[in-house]
Amino acid sequence: MSNVEQLAIDAIRVLSMDAVQKANSGHPGTPMALAPVGYVLFHRHLRHNPTDPTWIDRDRFVLSVGHASMLMYSLLHLSGYEVSAEDIENFRQWGSPTAGHPEYGHVPGVETTTGPLGQGVANSVGMALAERWLAARYNRPSHEIVDHFTYALCSDGDLMEGVSHEAAAIAGHQKLGKLIWIWDDNRITIEGGTDLSMSTDQAKRFESYGWHVVHVHDGNDLNRIDLAITEAQNETERPTLVVLRTTIAYGSPGKAGTSASHGAPLGAAEIEATKKNLGYPSLEPFYVDEGARAHWRTCIDKGGRLQDGWRARFAVYSAEMPELAAEYLSVVAGDLPEGWDAHVPDLSSVTSADATRNWSGKVIQGLAAGLNNLIGGSADLGGSNKTDIKGAASLLPSTPDGRVVHYGVREHAMGSIMNGMVLHGGVRPYAGTFLIFSDYMRPAIRLAGLMGLPVTYVFSHDSIGLGEDGPTHQPIEQLAALRAIPNVCDLRPGDAAETEIAWRVAVERADGPSWLALSRQSVDLLDRGGLCASADGLRRGAYVLIEASNENPEAILMASGSELGFAVQARARLEADGVPTRVVSFPSWFLFQQQDASYRAEVLPAAVTNRVSIEAASTFGWARWVGDAGRAIGIDHFGASAPAEILYEQFGVTADALVEAVKAGR
Repeated sequence: MSNVEQLAIDAIRVLSMDAVQKANSGHPGTPMALAPVGYVLFHRHLRHNPTDPTWIDRDRFVLSVGHASMLMYSLLHLSGYEVSAEDIENFRQWGSPTAGHPEYGHVPGVETTTGPLGQGVANSVGMALAERWLAARYNRPSHEIVDHFTYALCSDGDLMEGVSHEAAAIAGHQKLGKLIWIWDDNRITIEGGTDLSMSTDQAKRFESYGWHVVHVHDGNDLNRIDLAITEAQNETERPTLVVLRTTIAYGSPGKAGTSASHGAPLGAAEIEATKKNLGYPSLEPFYVDEGARAHWRTCIDKGGRLQDGWRARFAVYSAEMPELAAEYLSVVAGDLPEGWDAHVPDLSSVTSADATRNWSGKVIQGLAAGLNNLIGGSADLGGSNKTDIKGAASLLPSTPDGRVVHYGVREHAMGSIMNGMVLHGGVRPYAGTFLIFSDYMRPAIRLAGLMGLPVTYVFSHDSIGLGEDGPTHQPIEQLAALRAIPNVCDLRPGDAAETEIAWRVAVERADGPSWLALSRQSVDLLDRGGLCASADGLRRGAYVLIEASNENPEAILMASGSELGFAVQARARLEADGVPTRVVSFPSWFLFQQQDASYRAEVLPAAVTNRVSIEAASTFGWARWVGDAGRAIGIDHFGASAPAEILYEQFGVTADALVEAVKAGR
């Protein structure tokens, strides 16, 4: 290792421990240990351009060990990204882009938000899948315009989380040869050594998944790290795990190799001792040797040359295949093509009753015909969720441009992989499971909301209406729990027409995820051409489905999904009894909350206090809409095993209950 290389590596260590010290919080030990591999990756191997972090064909780098954020920020700052010295010094402070854990959209070069361990590596699988899919669809002989690697740095903690192994098993099965994980095998967690909680042979575990495994026994050996990454790049049929043995807080005389350096500042005295131990040329905080800085900034020239080479190749590609090139640029940009919905069936005037999951399946076929990059899947429930694209090939190593993804019974990885696909760009993923199992993927849904990713979740079997499978499979609290996640759009359509519009809303949304909650059982037909208003009202979250006969309601009934039919039935009986009643379809709290106050007051006038909601789920949250004088009909206990119609009757989720509640409120 040359002197300038040593200084370049130690600059990462110094910036990391100084930033954590100034913030008085953070994780200095892991950045100090991983400084050499970070240097080798960013300086020697990573195809990236610091002056254009969005270059389409860049390699993707994921810091799954998100608590080591100062490693990321140091690498970005030193290699020439728009991360200033001031940003480094303001680590973890209000308004600073250098947050405690890397956040997508806050700092150029951060490909995904990480921190919850296991999420980043699972995202990387989605990125690698997207890269291979795009390569299969758009590359042509002598025209490889999609050709890049996905790297992820992960920790002992990452590999303890179940989601990482769900994702690793998928990656191995998919033979993602351009996926490289580097495992920081430092054998330290917050509580102490990893031997306190595990004795797993991770290398053998990954080999059983179909991964190629490479060992680097000294995390400071640049040549061995370099060779390991090169070996991983040359392995085209399997993803690679590089097992990198490191010493946490390397260089610290008093805290190296101990948990004391994991999640707390080293302390001023220990930092001074560390700098002296490393032979660093200055004790000044945040000092970077100018020679080392110049060495780092060669990444800019190298990245520019790489991107210029790609641009030249793409220019030739565009000249020879202009339509394909235009399509590629469009899908990567996330554009909806002209006529994307031309094949979506008009469900406003259906004449037969059916489950909303079945109506959703019909819409998916239409969407797939107009969106060539729509990729769908399920956690082994495609037939039940109605998420398969008819006639499309499965996405497998033998058919890398297939459009049906088989995630197996791995909901958590499914959610995280979809996030990775969207983050990579170029594909539009959706996937399904039963609503009850959304619990397994909730962390990924939350991160999709945090990052503003347009992912679509299809949750069928959304109530006690699934019947005999019983309380283990009957969602009660899931609607309320999912609605509580910021920036996640809830869509629970009540009939065929609303299902069509719900899908349109989900596809058109560009700044966050959406989920559709769909029934197993048939729902009532609604007279959209007569008594009932257009389902286009769903776009505003809640709307007047049927007005009171005298246009001056005495009562308001609110419902979503399969219970909307009960509200329509109850209104007819109340009107016959002389109670003017309005029915409000309420498929999306998220969208309704976005409307201005005047519209919300128009739908739910304050003067009408006799309000009753009905939903076959927890009543939690409905008080906001029914008010203090209103009543929410639902299920605030677990379900039972019985036919659906019996369950609705026994649990009091009926039109009768609505009528009684309105009359009691007069």
